[in-house]
Amino acid sequence: MVKITKSGRVIDERQQYSLDNFQVGDSWRLFRIMSEFVDGFDTLTSIGRPAVSIFGSARTPLGDKYFELADKIAYDLALAGYAIITGGGPGIMGAANRGAAKAEGISIGLNINLPFEQEPNGFANVPLNFKYFFVRKVMFIKYAMAFIGMPGGFGTLDELFESLTLMQTRRIKAFPVILVGTEFWGGLVEWIKEQMLATGKIEKDDLLYFQVMDDPEEVVRYIRRTVVL
Repeated sequence: MVKITKSGRVIDERQQYSLDNFQVGDSWRLFRIMSEFVDGFDTLTSIGRPAVSIFGSARTPLGDKYFELADKIAYDLALAGYAIITGGGPGIMGAANRGAAKAEGISIGLNINLPFEQEPNGFANVPLNFKYFFVRKVMFIKYAMAFIGMPGGFGTLDELFESLTLMQTRRIKAFPVILVGTEFWGGLVEWIKEQMLATGKIEKDDLLYFQVMDDPEEVVRYIRRTVVL
């Protein structure tokens, strides 16, 4: 049905109904976003100790050397008194949550609802579920005092480069970022040097925002030295 407003504007009521629904949907989406922020802030503020975020592929199988490394690093950090934060899913995330739980530490899983591949790993004793990636990433960055990047895919790179960008632009205070596995990360680091640094896209000091390590004990020592409990 078509109607004419007092200003003379012609409106198709079916179209108006559709527009109103879209606007209402957006408004309710804001409440969902706010509720995720509130749940995350309320839960993670109560941790009461420094946390370390561990990133890595959801597709890394049990028995893979990086799965075992993530488990050991998380276990040792949890024994030392650090909380462990992961994306809450399988693979590297499950390994890190498992290691922290074995040490009877705080094992936090920030799970994201996806149509595939991302089911909660069951080892997190502080689980949170998110619909929105950007809310989840705020939790990683706000409540972690250090990042450990294990081998992973696009999601791992997204989380890594977001943290580096925020430090580079002084939006957050710099904190340790450790990439575990020279064989995996070495090529990317060389590309950053040969393409980004050599062509003036970044400064030499920007390379100081991250370290590449292979020894899990070295990783734990570095975090214990730079992140005071």
